[in-house]
Amino acid sequence: MACTQVLLLICLWLSVSDAFTYLRVHNKSEVTVQDHWFTQRLDHFNGADNRVWEQRYFMNDSFAQSDGPVFLMIGGEGAANPGWMTQGTWITYAEKMGALCLLLEHRFYGKSHPTKDMCVANLRYLSSQQALADLAHFQTVMTEKLGLGNRKWVVFGGSYPGCLAAWYRIKYPHLAHAAVASSAPVKAVLNFSEYMDVVQASLSRNHSDCPRMVKLASDTLIELLDYKENYIKITKDLYLCEFLVIRSEMDISFLLDTIAEYIADVVQYNNDNREFEGVKGGNITIQVVCDIMSNESIGSPYDRYTNVIQTIMKSKGEKCIEASYQQFVKDMRDISWESSASAGGRQWMYQTCTEFGYFQSSDSISQPFSGFPLSYHVQQCSDIYGEDFNFPVVTAAIQQTNENYGGLNVQSSRIIFPNGLIDPWHILGINASLSSDLVALPMQDAAHCADMYPARPEEPPVLSSVRRRILELLTEWLQL
Repeated sequence: MACTQVLLLICLWLSVSDAFTYLRVHNKSEVTVQDHWFTQRLDHFNGADNRVWEQRYFMNDSFAQSDGPVFLMIGGEGAANPGWMTQGTWITYAEKMGALCLLLEHRFYGKSHPTKDMCVANLRYLSSQQALADLAHFQTVMTEKLGLGNRKWVVFGGSYPGCLAAWYRIKYPHLAHAAVASSAPVKAVLNFSEYMDVVQASLSRNHSDCPRMVKLASDTLIELLDYKENYIKITKDLYLCEFLVIRSEMDISFLLDTIAEYIADVVQYNNDNREFEGVKGGNITIQVVCDIMSNESIGSPYDRYTNVIQTIMKSKGEKCIEASYQQFVKDMRDISWESSASAGGRQWMYQTCTEFGYFQSSDSISQPFSGFPLSYHVQQCSDIYGEDFNFPVVTAAIQQTNENYGGLNVQSSRIIFPNGLIDPWHILGINASLSSDLVALPMQDAAHCADMYPARPEEPPVLSSVRRRILELLTEWLQL
């Protein structure tokens, strides 16, 4: 299919009165959240390219004071959720500090479509560097349009947006006064086999024998895959959407990887508080998984494993598992904005293949899974985006990312790095303070981005102290 590069609407700026129609109230739950649009440059690194497009953002000015700061939440690898405009820890900070709150959706995600489609030629405009430049242009123009003068801007983000928050402070110190980079994997890495190492360690916290049971079950599944007569059983046990067909090693790896991700996701988001985002399945925790895996009355470790998968699926409202690698590749090759992959799958994989890697392989011997090596992950880059996206190209791209941002060698100031230690992503983040104003806040027993979510009684005790510390640091830094 031919790739046609087009810019979206070219229009004049909305007036301030038209663009911002929020209801100013003291009750944050009554804030009216609407889509607003910002005319953004397509290519910030080519001065001769004057093409523009419309980028979505949200605003909550119900707490804003004339001398207060501006809080900017950075969107990530999915649609920006307006729920963050009324909930989350940053809103608590905003209430206390009189901040204006803005959330800018990441280019190529959600409704922010810079190009006609997502063909590879268009995806070259999708990068963390372009996203940071989007933030800079947005901040510069909005400061003038809203008359924000010399107000200090604080950027917030979690996971990949957490990286963007830190990198924005590093690359644009004249714009970002401070940053809170929650669960930010700032080091790009090709083979992130340590991810599954942490999954194993986190599983063992509840039941020391839990990882061994998962390993036995995973190995049994691999043995069953050796014989076609077992495919009916596997299809039934794992609630596969279609009868299992194995055409290549990629089919086997895709199935094993897909099943392992159910367990890994439970660990990554263990006991978090994402319900306000519409996320289902939060009731399935590490404790639930390991209780099932240790329950001999259910049957063999494999029987318990399939019971775990079925339990997770039920909690998420999923009817079946799509286990066809061919169908996956077909879906991911669809370049239209109406495709299923446009929800973020095609875009984010492109970024992993061209910037970050982060490939969560089963190559380590210190984890309970097998069958999805690094080669399997890199092969996906070629299968989806073309043969040019091969091992040397992906490796060089990851090296360039670390050269550009510094990896773990952060050279900046006024950045906070909260990291949940159950979360596998903390391995690629800052877990020890680098200076008095490059502050790491490791969170025992906490999951991915746990400090960002609304507080609740059931959460790990460390979160309340971490949130207080973040507020203290921001209060101190905003006085500088």
